[in-house]
Amino acid sequence: MIFSRYVLSTAIFFSLTLNLTAEAQKINDTQVWLTKADRTVLFQKQAHELRFGKQQNNNATISINDKESFQTIDGFGFALTGGSAQHIVKMSAPARSKLLRELFATDENNIGISYLRLSIGASDLNEKVFSYNDLPEGEQDLEQAKFDLGPDKKDIIPVMKEILAINPKIKIMGSPWSPPLWMKTAYDARGGMLKPEFYAAYAKYFVRYITEMKKEGIQIDAITVQNEPLHPGNNPSLLMVAPDQALFVKKYLGPAFLASGIKTKIIVYDHNADRPDYPISILDDPEASKYIDGSAFHLYGGKIEALTDVHNAHPDKHIYFSEQMVVERPNATEINIVNPVKRLIIGASRNWSRNVLEWNLAADPENKPYTDRGGCSMCQGAVTIDGDNFTRNLAYYSVAHASKFVRPGSLRIASSEPTDLPNVAFKTPEGKKVLIVANTGKAISAFNINIGGQCLSASLDAGAVATYVW
Repeated sequence: MIFSRYVLSTAIFFSLTLNLTAEAQKINDTQVWLTKADRTVLFQKQAHELRFGKQQNNNATISINDKESFQTIDGFGFALTGGSAQHIVKMSAPARSKLLRELFATDENNIGISYLRLSIGASDLNEKVFSYNDLPEGEQDLEQAKFDLGPDKKDIIPVMKEILAINPKIKIMGSPWSPPLWMKTAYDARGGMLKPEFYAAYAKYFVRYITEMKKEGIQIDAITVQNEPLHPGNNPSLLMVAPDQALFVKKYLGPAFLASGIKTKIIVYDHNADRPDYPISILDDPEASKYIDGSAFHLYGGKIEALTDVHNAHPDKHIYFSEQMVVERPNATEINIVNPVKRLIIGASRNWSRNVLEWNLAADPENKPYTDRGGCSMCQGAVTIDGDNFTRNLAYYSVAHASKFVRPGSLRIASSEPTDLPNVAFKTPEGKKVLIVANTGKAISAFNINIGGQCLSASLDAGAVATYVW
């Protein structure tokens, strides 16, 4: 009997020891992926893994609490504009395959983009303006009988099919820059408003887009009602004030989706953070709100904290970050990686956004194509494509620090922010922890990462960004 107890006690002891050892090993396997401002290191995995242990210094500490969680993450990525797809589809098959694997696969050094934004019709980064139902002035097609995905069949759709072969679960957001010209107050792609008599026809236009893309094997997860509805100076563009957007959603778009059995999310606003009143006013309308999943933002104006204001006003609705141009000077000796990582990857995530999308995926060395009368001549791609060759730019590296590790379904978890060390932490579906840190200070910063009483000592050069994974 005594022997049996001894054996049982010994077994329990060794079991506990093995479990503790396994847990210690799990927390000690800490990868570090680093980008330095001087470009000597650009999103590279560091050879030496850092190890957790007892805190042995008085450095600033980033304290992580994985018991306090916030929003679920849908993904990180870019807009796949018509111009981006135009360059990609012209590459030779081997070069295109190499590029797309690096962008969308997660193994080796590939960066695992998990979310894309498509333009519904042309954006200002297309070679020319078009919609899916272009008619001569004076004609109309209320039932969308002449709807045709048109130019997208030549570039967007073939490229998307190759992307889906790499990542079948990638999330896709669609956004229109303008309705067909015959629906507008002026027969012009630039500016104007949507005529009330065509609200029903435009709702059918959205339904046709989603159903026709689905026939191509492309599932649209979400749509925004209008890209930059308060900026009618782009080409193409549309002015859509908040009361009109609310009316369109509650009386036409929402009911059309419901009648067609469409589950695609409806997202309102899709413009700068300086006007949180716009989405809040729509979400305040219960008749419109019942059809709406959330609101989307850009950051060409306003403060990123406005996203939290909208979340606090309607915590049952989701927040998205759908666009921000991220560019760098040609032949710059340094890379200002901390700016987009702090403002967008960290800033939007800490303010409830489920995704972060930058603008845009690809352009050529002259940032072409773009439309006339307001197209963006300075919109550099995340990659610059020149024939079969491509180079990686600032936007590529800023998104890579999140997209490769913070996979869809991850949860943002609580983390403290010491001075000059903005950061954001996540817990992945596999139970890993991911911490993205930027050193915005003027000197090297030594700091600690503390979770559950275990401490890791780290340091970052001024202007550097690191992703820690354990």
